[in-house]
Amino acid sequence: MTTLIADTTTVFSRELRPLLRDPFTIIFSMVQPLVFLALFTPLLPDEGGNALQWFVPGIIVMSCLFACSMTGSNLLFEIQTGSHERMLVTPLRRPALLIGRALKEIVPMFAQAALIVVVCLPFGFRFDPLGAVIGLAILAAFCVGLGALSYTLALASKNQEWLFWTVQQTLLFPLLLLAGVLLPIENGPGWLRALAAGNPLSYVVDAERALFNGDIWASTTLGGVIAAAVVAVIGLLVGVRAMRRSD
Repeated sequence: MTTLIADTTTVFSRELRPLLRDPFTIIFSMVQPLVFLALFTPLLPDEGGNALQWFVPGIIVMSCLFACSMTGSNLLFEIQTGSHERMLVTPLRRPALLIGRALKEIVPMFAQAALIVVVCLPFGFRFDPLGAVIGLAILAAFCVGLGALSYTLALASKNQEWLFWTVQQTLLFPLLLLAGVLLPIENGPGWLRALAAGNPLSYVVDAERALFNGDIWASTTLGGVIAAAVVAVIGLLVGVRAMRRSD
């Protein structure tokens, strides 16, 4: 276990180093969430000035979804250049190669969430500090699982790069829309609400909205914790298995 932790730390540092050297990539990745904020917020009902309170936590989850679902492309590039093959022959444990990469996704997620909040504060957005910390912890677990699944998809499509992008884009927007990030789905048809109930992202979004608004003991918080934990466990189990079989 000590060796696994040390190897995971090594991989985590290796993956994080390029991000620290070029932090502007995080700023550039904020363009899309900010565009959604600018274009969708005016269309939302603003009874009592609650549009941003409802929309901003969902946008934070959306930025996490977009960023983490695409991280497998970095591994695809390493496979094509032979860098991944050289990592496989090092003494590093195979599980650490995936766990370290997945844990790295937490850092840009925190940075993106902070930037979104800072941008929205002048426009009347307010948040509960304790609730926000708990919400980010839930989102961190979700990031780890989603990042691990993205790396798994990259390993599965290493000889067919188009397959990675096809699957990623096919799943991305249905997950986003069924989570009620952009528009509420409570008044939607029954079949739509049934699909949303099977989407783990829905529970994470509901939990983030409650927590950022200070409703820490809301029933949706537990649902978000469970959904994020399930995604994290499944992602790591599937990802570690795929990395062990990688050649």
